[in-house]
Amino acid sequence: MNKWDKNFLQLAKTVSTFSKDPSTQVGAVIVDDDNRVISIGYNGFPKGIKDDNRLDNREIKYEMVVHAEANALLFANTPVKGCTIYTWPFQPCSRCAALIIQAGIRRVVSIENRDQKWSSNFQLAHDMMTEARIEQQIYTGFVLPEVKGSRRVD
Repeated sequence: MNKWDKNFLQLAKTVSTFSKDPSTQVGAVIVDDDNRVISIGYNGFPKGIKDDNRLDNREIKYEMVVHAEANALLFANTPVKGCTIYTWPFQPCSRCAALIIQAGIRRVVSIENRDQKWSSNFQLAHDMMTEARIEQQIYTGFVLPEVKGSRRVD
């Protein structure tokens, strides 16, 4: 693993701690070819929507939450075509893969998914990005030091 991938995965892990989701905190960082951060995002409810007990109800939460990758794409103040997106603690889902493809991201860097619950969706996302000729670097067995304030991801 090169130092930039390690640094930006660490940053994505830190960004994930901004999420108020009590079960799964996800972070994304978009970087240009000069290793400048273009945007960051974390999973959470849309702006103006209260972070109340709905976060504890998975069925409702899954229908309302904006994924980290989508937030990073939405908040970028410059075009992201040709950029790299780093995601933590797993690779993009199929919905986010579609957005990444449409935005022109050229490379996705993440860590291996070990949660069987999402494996078919992550495989679909991987297949979509492969077909769209997006470079994917998925690291296996990669562990970063704990981020202060981070919560367990299940």
